[in-house]
Order: sequence, then structure tokens, then C-alpha cells
Amino acid sequence: MKRFCIAIICLLTFSACDHPQQQQSTAHVVKVKRFGMITGLKPEKMAYYKKLHAAAWPGVLKKIKECNIRNYSIYIQKIEGKYFLFSYFEYVGADFDKDMALMAADTTTQRWWKETNPTQNPLPEAAAQQKIWQNMQEVFHTD
Repeated sequence: MKRFCIAIICLLTFSACDHPQQQQSTAHVVKVKRFGMITGLKPEKMAYYKKLHAAAWPGVLKKIKECNIRNYSIYIQKIEGKYFLFSYFEYVGADFDKDMALMAADTTTQRWWKETNPTQNPLPEAAAQQKIWQNMQEVFHTD
């Protein structure tokens, strides 16, 4: 009986350690990094901006996904007579700078930005860095 119990324990231990699905599930842990960004929106360009995003180009959407961006949303808010865009997305890749460089090198994305950039009005901090969107600091999160 003792040998039988030892054999069962060994078999269970071997199975648990050598099971491919279990190895894959523990090796496939993804760390999500959340981003909030803000920029201004030119009021006279708002309708065009909304029209573009209502029918976002498939190539742009594909590149966003390829560059490990998920759960991407953009919101519009009017504050003291000025319009602002707030974006939120989650990054699930391993090298954010590399993925953003790949996105910036994509010709379809470049054409998209030629349409969207003129509609936006960067905040002073972003403009000083020759950027459109300004990163925001996360101060709270809960799942």
C-alpha cells in the first residue's frame, strides 16, 4: 500500500509539473500598463474628427492591435469653452517604445495622423516636446 501511495504521489507530481496546458497558463501572464492622455480639439474640426473615428481605417485598427494596444477609447469634453480629447488604452506588450516606433513607421498610420493631427490642439507641455498628446498621471485604479 505504501508503494502504491508513493507511486500515485509521484504520478500526480509528474503530471502537474509536466502538463503543457499548466505550463502555458503560468508562462502566459500579461502585465497591463494603462495610459491616459489628453489633447485639445479644434471646435471647427470636431465633426470631421468624429467622422474619421466613426469609420476608423481597418489598417490603423490592425496596427493598433499589432502594437499591443487594447481597450482603446477616446472621449470629448468641453471645459470652459474649449474642447479636449481624453484617450485611454491598455498596453500588453513587452517593449512600449519599440511598439510605438513600429506604429510610427507604418505608412497607413502616418496617413491617418495627417488627417487627425490638424484637428487637434496640443497642450503647451506636449507642444514643447513636438507631440500631440500629453500623458496623464494615474492617481487611482481599481479592478
